[in-house]
Amino acid sequence: MPGRFLNIRLDGISVEDPERHPHMMAVKNCFIRGSVVRYVRMAAKSVDTTLLEDATRREAKEAKK
Repeated sequence: MPGRFLNIRLDGISVEDPERHPHMMAVKNCFIRGSVVRYVRMAAKSVDTTLLEDATRREAKEAKK
């Protein structure tokens, strides 16, 4: 659906490569506008797949109405 984005707020961030990104060293929190997010990669153990599956089923059911 156009116009639906997932904005992301990150707290307690750290820089993995300070030589490449020295300007980010002082940043501890940031907000990422959803329209610029291409994908989000998360560790499998951090994702509740049952919750996602249930939400997907509910959304598909509502879309059929």
